[in-house]
Amino acid sequence: MRALSILGTSSNAGKSWVNTAFCALLRRKGLRVAPFKAQNMSNNSYVTLEGGEIGRAQAAQAEACGLRPIAEMNPVLLKPSGDSTSQVVLRGVPGPHVKAGNYYRDVEPLWAEVAAVLDGWKVRCDVLVLEGAGSPVELNLMDRDIVNLRPVEYLNGRWILVSDIERGGVFAQAIGTVNLMPPALQKRGLGLIVNKFRGDVRLFDGAAEYFARHIETPYLGVLPMQPALQPETEDGYSIQDAPSRSGVKIACICYPRISNSQDMHPWLMDAGVQVQWARKPQDLGGARAIVLPGSKNTVADLLWLREQGLDRAIRAAVQQGTPVVGICGGYQMLGEAISDPEGIAGNAGEVEGLGLLPLRTAYVAQKRVVQVQATFARKQWQAYEIHMGETHVQTPYQPLLQIEECGKAKPEGVRLGHVWGTYLHGFFEVAETRRALAEAAGIADYRPGVQDWQAYKDDLYGQMADLLEAHLDLEPVYRYVGL
Repeated sequence: MRALSILGTSSNAGKSWVNTAFCALLRRKGLRVAPFKAQNMSNNSYVTLEGGEIGRAQAAQAEACGLRPIAEMNPVLLKPSGDSTSQVVLRGVPGPHVKAGNYYRDVEPLWAEVAAVLDGWKVRCDVLVLEGAGSPVELNLMDRDIVNLRPVEYLNGRWILVSDIERGGVFAQAIGTVNLMPPALQKRGLGLIVNKFRGDVRLFDGAAEYFARHIETPYLGVLPMQPALQPETEDGYSIQDAPSRSGVKIACICYPRISNSQDMHPWLMDAGVQVQWARKPQDLGGARAIVLPGSKNTVADLLWLREQGLDRAIRAAVQQGTPVVGICGGYQMLGEAISDPEGIAGNAGEVEGLGLLPLRTAYVAQKRVVQVQATFARKQWQAYEIHMGETHVQTPYQPLLQIEECGKAKPEGVRLGHVWGTYLHGFFEVAETRRALAEAAGIADYRPGVQDWQAYKDDLYGQMADLLEAHLDLEPVYRYVGL
């Protein structure tokens, strides 16, 4: 097995994008390819068929490889819950919440888990495309870094370094990063990629010579900025920064601890609407629909809503006939109360909800992590739940949709007039749900841009692979993987 690691000069340099593109490209070349990220920090998680949690970026990379996502593609997932605290998900199984200082005090047990998973991959694929995290040369953390250079060394692999020219200082980024690596690991470099270039690429002529004066790592080329070619990301920043089409406003509440903001991604492809992220009451002005997404700390974000005055603004919008949709934590917020008698998610007690749906949620120790088949307006698709708490709805009520789990059908979610709530991530991945909300909001010019979300993503991965072939010198990569 060959190990090809995609490292970056910083967070958001484009590692996940380049990793996904290489997965698609090498698969197209006939190789058995799999993705891997030793440790991910993200509240954008995906649920595998077995009920394990991994980063959504690794799930997208698995799709690009033609594989079903499994927990071994992301053995350590850290889900920030605030105040330098994260929940540790190990091999897909949610574990305790730990402080950053305690986590980094002894990473060797976690490295042992990572190494065991890496050993398993050696006989399962031709090429393992690994993804780093942040920068590989954070000098204060390098001795405890289990995600960047240590896997490269363990697998006797090679690395590609991605730098972000949009941030400026691209030569300092790349040259500085390479020079701060241990000499033996510098020699494992296959190449440098300059990412997110805007404008006339001829302005970057001579880059190979500039890099060669300072480092031995070959220059592979420059990738242009491609805002339309964006798959799943490991955090919410890319989706929140992504350009939206022109049209009437759909507001999505952007809490401090927002999770799975990728649920809004399909709306970015549609005509007649634009997604705007709301952090204060004024941001809801003119919105034709409001979405409350998931949260890693629902109670804390509900209290934040109140501090901002967004609770009153949302209630006022509902009274004026504006449709509101709550997903996962947002669904819980729409109810009458959230109780945590044992202090499972924080301080014990009960918090009043927005009171827009006839339901109450109580936190329990067991987290629900499951894939389901959903049905809405006769359209079926795969979605998933990932949440703390059990929600009890006052009967009778109108369910929002139906789900099938382990062969058993049951109602899911609540629809009360123009207020909807569901636990399903992926709710907006079918055009039927988006069209129904647009109709409820009276958006006459709405046109769904993507009918089949999975087909759209498969085409996207192919276009990403095309971009690598069109703009990079891939000969060093092909030679390394045996092509």
